Amino acid sequence: MKKNARGKLIPYMMWPMFLTGWWLIVDICLIFVSRKAAIIGFAATVVYFAATLSMFLLRRKRILQDYIAFSAGYSDVEKQLLKEMDIPCAVIDQESGIVWANRAFGAVCGHKCLGENFRDMLADVKAYSLPKHGSDERIYRSKIGAKSFKIVMRAMESEDFDSQLKSITRGTGVKVTAAISVLLFDETELSALRQENYDSRMIFGLLYIDNYEEVLESYEEVKRSLMTALIDRKINKYMQNIDAVIRKIEKDKYFFIFQNRYLPQLQEDRFSILYDVRSANMGGTGDAGLTISIGLGVNGKSYEEGYESARAAMDLALGRGGDQAVVKEGEVITYFGGKSESIEKNTRVRARVKAHALKELVESKENVFIMGHVNPDVDAIGAAIGVYRIVKHCGKNAYIVLNEVTNAIRPTVGNFMNNPEYESSMFISAFHAQEMAKEDDLLVIVDVNRPSYTECPELYGRIKQVIVLDHHRKTTDSVDDAALSYVEPYASSACELVAEILQYIGEGLRLRPIEAEAMYAGIMIDTNNFLTKTGVRTFEAAAYLRRNGAEVTRIRKAFRSDKKEYLERAKAIAGMEMYMDDYAFAVCSGEGLETPNVLAAQIANELMEINGVKASFVFTNFQNMVYISARAIDELNVQVVMEKLGGGGHMTVAGAQLSGVTIEQAEQKVKDILAEMLLGGDLK
Repeated sequence: MKKNARGKLIPYMMWPMFLTGWWLIVDICLIFVSRKAAIIGFAATVVYFAATLSMFLLRRKRILQDYIAFSAGYSDVEKQLLKEMDIPCAVIDQESGIVWANRAFGAVCGHKCLGENFRDMLADVKAYSLPKHGSDERIYRSKIGAKSFKIVMRAMESEDFDSQLKSITRGTGVKVTAAISVLLFDETELSALRQENYDSRMIFGLLYIDNYEEVLESYEEVKRSLMTALIDRKINKYMQNIDAVIRKIEKDKYFFIFQNRYLPQLQEDRFSILYDVRSANMGGTGDAGLTISIGLGVNGKSYEEGYESARAAMDLALGRGGDQAVVKEGEVITYFGGKSESIEKNTRVRARVKAHALKELVESKENVFIMGHVNPDVDAIGAAIGVYRIVKHCGKNAYIVLNEVTNAIRPTVGNFMNNPEYESSMFISAFHAQEMAKEDDLLVIVDVNRPSYTECPELYGRIKQVIVLDHHRKTTDSVDDAALSYVEPYASSACELVAEILQYIGEGLRLRPIEAEAMYAGIMIDTNNFLTKTGVRTFEAAAYLRRNGAEVTRIRKAFRSDKKEYLERAKAIAGMEMYMDDYAFAVCSGEGLETPNVLAAQIANELMEINGVKASFVFTNFQNMVYISARAIDELNVQVVMEKLGGGGHMTVAGAQLSGVTIEQAEQKVKDILAEMLLGGDLK
């Protein structure tokens, strides 16, 4: 009885006797008022105490029996309520075995679910663990049958744990010492509404025809309108399949919107419209087909943000050479296509506009800092020297940021150092550049569009206005806030772009012979002696430099290899191995060489001269990193391969830098990527 009547029940039953003390105090007080009244009060108190004591002793057993009967009945009612509750609930042990379940839980998981393992019912839950204590709670979302549930698990812990556990498991024949409660909340309708809301979101898209004018010029007048109509029909038919609303905003630009539910369909067919438009042909005289670029802004918080994301995606697609689709969802960017070479523009209008804009920006500043990528090559230095001449022509101070003069650029830089015709401050280190630079100066970045790859990334963060002149495809971390950006992936080199700009600066600007030779060398090295990525405008730029005094013979003699480099090149080529019978892998040890990464690029070029080699990959250790130089002709998109390793480049010329890996590990990474691309049929 005492065990079952613990708590507040005993004090509650005995409170009338506790009041006897109060009446005794009152009787004592009455003595000072009236002795007769005190005697009467004391007698009444004795009678009151005797009555309450007898009542407690005689009725106590009966009261406790009624209390226990009520408790037992309450427990049965509680258990019945749990069984008949509409919310599915159950008790599982520490091995996830179901030891008790109410009717609703049985209806969801099967009426004979007792003894089964609850974990096995959650096939789509990967990380599964049980709560360890009472304050711990685990929430999962999973499908059980055809319905979606929110699953809440809590450890059962209290002073009355034993009696509670025995109560809910009474009659099941199960004996457990610890348990976890499980509640299932049906979210099927909520999930459907949430999915419908997600699927109904508007996606904003832009579609540009990359080379509209260039290709149509190859057609006769009569066929041009037919070709335009054919392209319009292909684009509109494709958009009808995704229930999109599309409007032509210019002759070669479209704006469209569609629902989010169709995006997986576009991604699955990898935006087949890219290939459909490229394959359209009506017998033009040119051999270049039309290409398009697509930019999509996904899941913007507002319509304005969605449209701005689409514009940013389009800028990225065009900056990477066009003929591709870019999907931008917040900071996540996905690329599709981009498998064809960038098409050279016949018109120079863009170069003239950029030249005038660059001149205006230079004239508005006193100090201009110019820098290329870390460990600059001849192209970066040549382009920087070309910009230097523009700045000096405008009467402003120019500084080229250069940390180290390596063997690769020493023939070029050596012509300017200690040269009385040039200031001693023409080349400055990154440290001095940071000391000198002010927020209102101008920074020109050449031959690279990623701030983290520049000679002095801190300078990019300090100077407010930035100009980018580059021929590499844009990536996710490219400069996106430039005051002027001239990124043309079709160009062979940064020197080619700067040479075109120089021709439109005007006012009698003329390069000095050693400046022209520096830029000519940049084009020659980047094109592998005019064999790779050369177009009409490449030779026009070279002709301009020749007219300004560039001597080819002097350049060839300056950039000949020394004996050690030549022997290392021969050793690397002799040790070449073939992967999948098509891809050449070689290692340049670089021991004792100042710039083994440059030599690795030269070896990669030479390996492409071997018959049957579709692509070459050369690996070398340099400055505690593994440098990879990749080359191809037209049977593999090495830019896609290098982008998967965090690098980039062009379809036929690309590279990457890996830290924290060995050459063997880097080789295996490339091989894994090639195997994956081959399996997916996505090599080009």
